[in-house]
Amino acid sequence: MSKLVQGYEVVIGFETHAQLSTHSKIFSRAPTAFGAEANTQACAVDMALPGTLPVMNIGAVERAIEFGLAINAHIAERSIFARKNYFYPDLPKGYQISQFEIPVVQGGEVSFFLEEGKETVRKTVRLERAHLEEDAGKSLHEDFIGQSGIDLNRAGTPLLEIVTQPDMRSSEEAVAYAKELHKIVTWIGICDGNMQEGSFRCDANVSVRKPGGPLGTRREIKNLNSFKFMQQAIDYEVRWQIDQIEDGIAIQQATVLFDPDTGETRAMRTKEDAADYRYFPDPDLPPLVIGRDWVERVKGEMAELPRVMAERFVKDYALPEYDATQLTQSKAVAAYFEATAKACGQAKLASNWIMGEVSRSLNASEMAIEQAPVSAAQLAALIGRISDNTISNNAARQVFEGLWNKEGEVDALIEAKGLKQMNDTGELEKIIDEVLAANPKNVEEFKAGNAKALNGLVGPIMKASKGKANPGQVNALLMKKLGG
Repeated sequence: MSKLVQGYEVVIGFETHAQLSTHSKIFSRAPTAFGAEANTQACAVDMALPGTLPVMNIGAVERAIEFGLAINAHIAERSIFARKNYFYPDLPKGYQISQFEIPVVQGGEVSFFLEEGKETVRKTVRLERAHLEEDAGKSLHEDFIGQSGIDLNRAGTPLLEIVTQPDMRSSEEAVAYAKELHKIVTWIGICDGNMQEGSFRCDANVSVRKPGGPLGTRREIKNLNSFKFMQQAIDYEVRWQIDQIEDGIAIQQATVLFDPDTGETRAMRTKEDAADYRYFPDPDLPPLVIGRDWVERVKGEMAELPRVMAERFVKDYALPEYDATQLTQSKAVAAYFEATAKACGQAKLASNWIMGEVSRSLNASEMAIEQAPVSAAQLAALIGRISDNTISNNAARQVFEGLWNKEGEVDALIEAKGLKQMNDTGELEKIIDEVLAANPKNVEEFKAGNAKALNGLVGPIMKASKGKANPGQVNALLMKKLGG
């Protein structure tokens, strides 16, 4: 059941432009490095000088194949490049080379987990297509009074435009999808994912409707360059559209921009339809033909995909699907987990600690896992001391803190902090007898059938033992003495 906003269902589709990690442009040999002086990385092809012809960059094609394999899509054996005709000063050709009717990647899906209330739900967004195209240049306004400058460094940069079906029903779902897509393209190395530099640009198509009604008129929010702004922009746009409809004003199809300073979207231009671009096959480029042998070769050279690795973690380490998905958010986290699990032989405990204490400490320190002061070997040694009942979970947190602050190694910290669990049954029984004698009311209540009365005894025992008593041993001895 979709979450409704003021009685309306939200419908969201995404178009994402992922800049491919090639060293040169999609149809020329000009470099693609970010930050160069204006117009120093634009060659004759990018400037559309007369007599120039585009030549396909094979590296861009291979990255499109990798993406298709990563999302279980169909990779077209034959796809067509088309001219998308429109006028803009930073588009010297007067058209953009893209793919229209027959894209290189067709179908596929992206799955992720989403917290809904107290439940964690698996969601799947269907992809319509992913197609290759060139980027346009950039218009500069800041340094020109009453004029604009044109920088063609970006013109011809290879892009993979990834288009979804309108499957998302909330801003939370949209952000979760975008994060998962970002993970996929960076994991397989086809895009660096730098949103600030424009390497991963998201456009959200947002509309609202009454449940069960026809799809509403969509407005496209362009160039969302952070997950935070993405959610803010969608939430504002949804509220705005609902207010318009409630006031009896029809929604106009349009392209809008999000202003982070005001938290509002504003219309930039009316939205064109495909017919307005007068698409036709580019006469300078032959069809792109991808044989099965090419696909198999690329597949054989690819690193293990996150969804495949997650499936392996479930199978080999008996992890819940949720844990496996969380641990494969990045290669570094996955490698850290696997090294820890192999060293300690306690995969679920390793998962709990990485998703718990390790993640919390990293977030608090604003570190990536590669910078973690606690190595996988140290975490494994700590988990080993929990497993062999040397220390309790609570004591382990103190040891972890010491490891994080580089105060020493696991066993030395346990010794220095006096955290070893009490394994002397005789000494523990003496403490239990004293607590039972001091709490006759709890004893009577437990014997009368109130199981919760046991908790009133465990606490004082743990306190008297200074937290060193083994909780499992405490419970077992208590039950024995109380005849439970």
